[in-house]
Amino acid sequence: MGPLVMTFDVGSQSVRAIIVDKDGNIQGSYKLAYKEICLPSSNPDYAEQDPRFYYDMICQASIGLKNTVSASVMESVKAVSITCIRDTVLILDKDHKPLRNIITWMDRRRASGLPKLSLFKKAVLALVGLTDSINMLYKDSFYNWIRENEPELWEKTDKFVMLPGYLNYLLTGVLKDAVANQVGHIPLNNRKRAWMKKGFSRCVADIPIKNLIDLVETGEVIGYINAQTAACSGIPEGLPLIATGPDKACEALGLSVTTREKAAISLGTAASIQFVTPRYFEPSPFIPAFPSIIPGYFNGEDQIYRGYWIVRWFIENFCHQEVEIAKSRGCEVEDVLESYLSEIPAGCDGLVMTPNMHPGMTNPHTKSIMVGLTDIHTKKHIYKAIVEGINFELYHAMKRMERRSGQKIKVLYAGGGGSRSDTVLQILSNVFGLPVKRTQTNETTAIGSSLAAFVGLGEFKTYDQAASSMIHDGKVFYPDMKAHALYMNIYNGVYKNLEKSNRFYFRRLSKILLLTQR
Repeated sequence: MGPLVMTFDVGSQSVRAIIVDKDGNIQGSYKLAYKEICLPSSNPDYAEQDPRFYYDMICQASIGLKNTVSASVMESVKAVSITCIRDTVLILDKDHKPLRNIITWMDRRRASGLPKLSLFKKAVLALVGLTDSINMLYKDSFYNWIRENEPELWEKTDKFVMLPGYLNYLLTGVLKDAVANQVGHIPLNNRKRAWMKKGFSRCVADIPIKNLIDLVETGEVIGYINAQTAACSGIPEGLPLIATGPDKACEALGLSVTTREKAAISLGTAASIQFVTPRYFEPSPFIPAFPSIIPGYFNGEDQIYRGYWIVRWFIENFCHQEVEIAKSRGCEVEDVLESYLSEIPAGCDGLVMTPNMHPGMTNPHTKSIMVGLTDIHTKKHIYKAIVEGINFELYHAMKRMERRSGQKIKVLYAGGGGSRSDTVLQILSNVFGLPVKRTQTNETTAIGSSLAAFVGLGEFKTYDQAASSMIHDGKVFYPDMKAHALYMNIYNGVYKNLEKSNRFYFRRLSKILLLTQR
């Protein structure tokens, strides 16, 4: 048996331990769902977790995986990699011990201050209409909140780290992290793949460089599995832990998106579209492309923060009957809802919905909109309008990113929970007017992380070579051009102007809500 990589995919709701070979075949897997996604809190805005929680879940998942595979498989594992949720942070003292709980990306606490800007920077931001966006990013920074609300803890802080950096330390005793993992409200120079000395990111989160950890490139060895981890997890002591990247970047790589004509679509809790390119560009003004897992490349991304989470919201609030039907059939409630997508015609008989239930970085006041609701519309129409709306928003992002990057996307690769539905992917293809492909497995994030580890081991010379060996096309969905024409009429005639034409009302609503909360 050839060399294998053991990868841990640390998500928001579960951790997956997966062993992958050089052909992209999964030789073993084990999923461990969390009993508590976040710690109980009296504050609904808080989403925290115990500092050792994710490490303990990795150890438990590793033991579960080890119990399901043969000894020869475990003996063939030559390296370990981890890929994690983004913008999930904690602070450490000089002995690298946590000073408080982990703050996860789902947390909604906000700092109360405003960034310190020169008159020139204020004028530039006002000119391009991004003053509110920069203020929102500042308030969303966990660093700013800690410094304002827990100053005694910040005084004791030696390092401000992302979750994978701390997991690296627990696994190996070495406190380093991959450049690609630095996605959040932190002062990273994305173009140079190094900590920023000056710039707009320092207006958002001016973390001193002395409080930031050392960075390495993807493929480098962080350290080696230590004795404590080996005893707790069953991972062989001394295996190298190879730097890879965060979940979204690994997912794009695991979907074989390594060239300019491809885009990765993630239909997960947060839906996103990603381009991969050697040319740096800003997907939106002043919004950086992230460092790609591939050294020297960048991931341009646009994200719907409440992507297929909206489906869960819809189910919890409107689908009690469907939940009971699913229980009686022994299936998922999404399987019951699947038929609704086929029953309702494209365009939902004139019902259009925007999926922006959570503001993005460039639209801090935006709200979701439903347009065209009449007495002929039913719950089934609303469900399909949600799915179509997510696709319209992703298409909107693609067209903007094509203009800003000079790329022309010819094929989409889809991953995430929503991609398991053939009907959802057919709608996606129809909206974009492009072929949509699955790969050979749903575990695309783990495949991407493992692929990077194999390159780091020297098993492949390039990422393209590794992708050719490890990633294989699955089912392909081709667009119904008649449906695409209808969708383009809706997009050009209605959808693409909805957010822009309602900004005044979004801003007014935000002010009204702020007054009612005082």
